[in-house]
Amino acid sequence: MSYTMDDTTQPLPPDQLRQVVETGSSEGAADALETLHSAAVEERKAALKGLRSLADDQPAVLAPLAAELAPFLTDSERSVRLSAAKLFVALAAVEPDAIVDTVDALADRLADDEEFYYVRARAAEALGYVAAAEPSVATPELLADLRIGLSFDEPEVKTKLAKAISLVALGNPRRLRHHVEDLAAHLDSDDELVRYYLTTALVAVGCEYPDGLAAAADALADRADDPDPYIRGRAAETLGLLGRSDVDSSLPGEWGRDSVKTEAAADFLDRRVEFALGGRPAAAVDGVADTEVIRETTEEIVEAITTPDGDGCPNCGLALPKNGPPFCPQCGRPF
Repeated sequence: MSYTMDDTTQPLPPDQLRQVVETGSSEGAADALETLHSAAVEERKAALKGLRSLADDQPAVLAPLAAELAPFLTDSERSVRLSAAKLFVALAAVEPDAIVDTVDALADRLADDEEFYYVRARAAEALGYVAAAEPSVATPELLADLRIGLSFDEPEVKTKLAKAISLVALGNPRRLRHHVEDLAAHLDSDDELVRYYLTTALVAVGCEYPDGLAAAADALADRADDPDPYIRGRAAETLGLLGRSDVDSSLPGEWGRDSVKTEAAADFLDRRVEFALGGRPAAAVDGVADTEVIRETTEEIVEAITTPDGDGCPNCGLALPKNGPPFCPQCGRPF
């Protein structure tokens, strides 16, 4: 299917727009996206949602259109801006190089304290993916926005800020080597994903600059009794790197290894505690202190952290959050 502005100036329905982008020329697709700005709000949202699924299925088709999609980040309707930001996250996760030229637009969304906080959260996430592939994107201004937001932003934004910080560290740990103390100050966050992403960022920094971890030693040692075994594991891994540096440090002796419920989590923790306490080099403990392994396994670990324990409430079947109170928030009965 081909499409040009000469054919019609009316916006295409969402399914037809996706078809034009998927099968037409880049020029025709760009023209179709231009007309989308005059469509109704719900049509703009539906069109961007359809393109987001295309980013998952055929990112190479959508990648050349990043510049044409960027104006939707400043749409007058916040729901459209959010749909656009989610689309950029999907594209950045698989084709980060394609949106390098749009990072200024994303950074503007993140820096705008009047922007809807979910839009800022998604902008941070997209920027993190790009920075992991192209470290020069992590400018001092961007790093400042990511770090400062950890102190005062909405919980949903803090999670994405921490994720972006971990991606920056995995892309180029040098960018964060002087910010270790600032990151360590948030290792006691109530949000377990913030704690996980920040301990991951510190591991990445420590792989290249172990001496630079000294300022985080106490905060990392406090994670030895963290409720989540994956966070305890990352903390042990980071302290293990510090222990192999020229900095004098002490390690907690107890890491709650006997209290882990799943085999995968127990194995994850055991190998990192062995690395920290056993004096073995990282290469001798498979997958430990290896940034490529960290990058490849982060998503599955996040899924494990956020998956509720057990099959749900024994009374009503509701999926129960990990480490929650001993009663069901739906039926109110104890378990």
